[in-house]
Amino acid sequence: MVNYSFIAQFIVAFSIGYVWIFRFENIVKEFKQYGLNDLTRSIVGAAKIVLSTLLVAGIWYPELVLISALLMAFLMVSAQYFHFKSGNPWYKHIPSFLLLILCLFIAAVSLKLV
Repeated sequence: MVNYSFIAQFIVAFSIGYVWIFRFENIVKEFKQYGLNDLTRSIVGAAKIVLSTLLVAGIWYPELVLISALLMAFLMVSAQYFHFKSGNPWYKHIPSFLLLILCLFIAAVSLKLV
C-alpha cells in the first residue's frame, strides 16, 4: 500500500532543499524585497533545512513528523504573509501555499485524522 504521507514528506523536503540550495540567489532577492536581513534569512534557511531533514528521517522515526510538519507549515504561513505584504502576484504565492497544504496533510496523517 502506498503511504502518501511519506511521498508528501519527500516532496516537501526535496522542494525546500532545491530552492534553498540551487535557487539561493532568488531567496536573497526575495528576503531583500521583504525587508528582512541576512541573519533572518540564515535562520529561516537553517530551520527549513533542519525541518526537511527531520521530515525525511520521520519516514523511519515517525515521532519526528508531527512537530516538523507543523513548524514547516508555520514557516509556509509566514511566507504567505510576506508575499501578501510585498504585493507579489498570485503565482508567487503558489509554491509556499502548496507546501503548506502538504505539511498540514502530513500533520493530519501523523495525528491519524486522515
